[in-house]
Amino acid sequence: MKKTLTLILTLFFLATLPKISYSQIINLGTAANYAIYSTGGAVTNSGTIFKTRVTGNVGTSSDPTLPGFGNIDGQLTTVSNLTANTQLNSDLLAAYNDLNTAIPTFFPASLLGNGQTLIPGVYSISVPSVLNLTLTLDGQNNPNAVFIIKVAGSFSTNANAKVKLINGALACNVYWKIEGAVNLGTGTHFKGTIVANNAAIVTNVGDTLEGRAFAIQGAITVTELLAYIPSGCGSATLNGPTAPNLNSAGCFALFTSNGANTNTGISNVIGDVGTNGPSDLTTGYNPLLVSGIIHPIPDLATAQAATELLAAYNYLVGLNPGDVELVRPDLFGHNLVLTPHTYLMLAAVTFTDTLYLDARGNTNAVFVINVNGAFSTNVGSKVLLINGAQAKNVFWKIDGAVSIGSNSIFNGTLIVSGAINLMSGVQLNGRALTISGAINAAAVNVSMPTTCSPQITIQPISQTVCLGNSVSFSVGASGAGLTYQWRKGTVDLVNSASISGATSATLTINPTTSLDAGSDYYVIVSGTYAPSVTSVQVSLLFTYPPVITTQPVPQTLCTGSTVNFNVAATGSNLTYQWRIGTVNLVDGGNISGTTTSILTINPTTLLDVAPNYNVLVSGTCPVALASVDAALNVNTPPLIATQPTSQTLCLGSTANFNVSATG
Repeated sequence: MKKTLTLILTLFFLATLPKISYSQIINLGTAANYAIYSTGGAVTNSGTIFKTRVTGNVGTSSDPTLPGFGNIDGQLTTVSNLTANTQLNSDLLAAYNDLNTAIPTFFPASLLGNGQTLIPGVYSISVPSVLNLTLTLDGQNNPNAVFIIKVAGSFSTNANAKVKLINGALACNVYWKIEGAVNLGTGTHFKGTIVANNAAIVTNVGDTLEGRAFAIQGAITVTELLAYIPSGCGSATLNGPTAPNLNSAGCFALFTSNGANTNTGISNVIGDVGTNGPSDLTTGYNPLLVSGIIHPIPDLATAQAATELLAAYNYLVGLNPGDVELVRPDLFGHNLVLTPHTYLMLAAVTFTDTLYLDARGNTNAVFVINVNGAFSTNVGSKVLLINGAQAKNVFWKIDGAVSIGSNSIFNGTLIVSGAINLMSGVQLNGRALTISGAINAAAVNVSMPTTCSPQITIQPISQTVCLGNSVSFSVGASGAGLTYQWRKGTVDLVNSASISGATSATLTINPTTSLDAGSDYYVIVSGTYAPSVTSVQVSLLFTYPPVITTQPVPQTLCTGSTVNFNVAATGSNLTYQWRIGTVNLVDGGNISGTTTSILTINPTTLLDVAPNYNVLVSGTCPVALASVDAALNVNTPPLIATQPTSQTLCLGSTANFNVSATG
């Protein structure tokens, strides 16, 4: 009785525990696009301006300025934007209420971290809390796992404290609802969205926030902070704008519509080089170091490129004002991270140190940077591509002279209205194109991100077909003015009665013969622009239809004996079906081997007699072949119907002994 009562009480206790929500949705609304925002306090950046790097919007609804903020990968929203602030405040308050009413699941001590691991759930701390060393949030391999930590007081982290996510936990599913001031100690690596109610948020030098900092009626002060909105949780994929269509201008690595195009020193170039200036020349380029066409004077190709380059330039002009304005062109670079958008700078740009272009896993994402002014980089500056970003998807529209400093690494296509100077040692993974202005290159390396020379995009694959059937090999390729030559070994194939497409993207052989078998089919793809490209070698193998080499023969034998009908055949993956006439035989009783090359009947009976035993032979190739008919005749053994009888007669008489038999 005592054990039963204990069990009942235990079950009752478990049933009354709050249930953990592993997929509780906290809807941030428009606030989801903000990395830093306050509904009623100043938002300030202190320290060295460019050392605060933010991916996401920054805003406040109570201050006409955002002191100290420079370039961020997002919009700056101030009190002047009443419509946006009203919606933001409403959305953030609704999210706070959702967090506030979340039913606690766990009640940890006020000191968090020190190697502690938390599982998904709602945590409630009734006093001020501190994070020390490392706190691990374990998603338990559930991508929808939600962590809500509610602190009824202030919250701070000690220097170099860390929030670590494991087993699928996502920063976008971590929320910190704090009823007091928040202070992140120097060097803290923090994960999740902070919502501080009626209090300020302060971050310190070297802090990293993968999440958001929201203050309801409180100020936010950051100092040299790296903050970025977390991805996942249904966040939209960033595609950026539609890329401009360069058309034939895209075949040029270095081109000016109106101006001299001059090289000094040893420059390596992949792509065409030229000018369309009526009295201008292209000089100084070594043909041995240019993988493309050098146009020394204007011609039909440069005229077409000039027209199509202007169209691309005008398209980029039409993208103003873009998604994001970078407010400090003089502080461009400095390890700024940009995501796929259209960016605008309204003055001359000084590019220092490094710029990161982050595609966030989308290899098709496009970046456009519009500069309404001149553009210059310091020596050794870098544009670096991360998380799937590709040079072919990066475009710089610049209204003014461009100077890329010595030994710089630059990615993307420059589309300029002004002169372009590429200093010694520059590595340009892209193009330098201008609608008006000279180009001066000095011992540089320029490589178009997508060349006009042939590129194989889909390789041919090996084929196995039935002998005599049709077979096709295909290749996919990109490039300008493509031509194809299929080969077998070292021999060029030519169109004939059985071969077609020998100089196209698809080679067809119909019908095939045994002479066509081989492991060395491939195609050479050439184009307007060198070099040619050769595909992988592929095989043509055959399967063969069935051929009966030994037919079954008729059988005559005694009842009760064993009979075997045999067939021999060649072909690929052969199968057999023995029949009487058109009726399939099945194994059972005295019959076996009905689906093999040998049919056995043991013992034979008169019921097995038939004139038309045959076998249907099939294989991989679709034609089935029937053997000749073979008869089975059965001889019965002798049977004495009348026995001889004893005889008694006179001496000298004739005696007859008689017997009658069947068989």
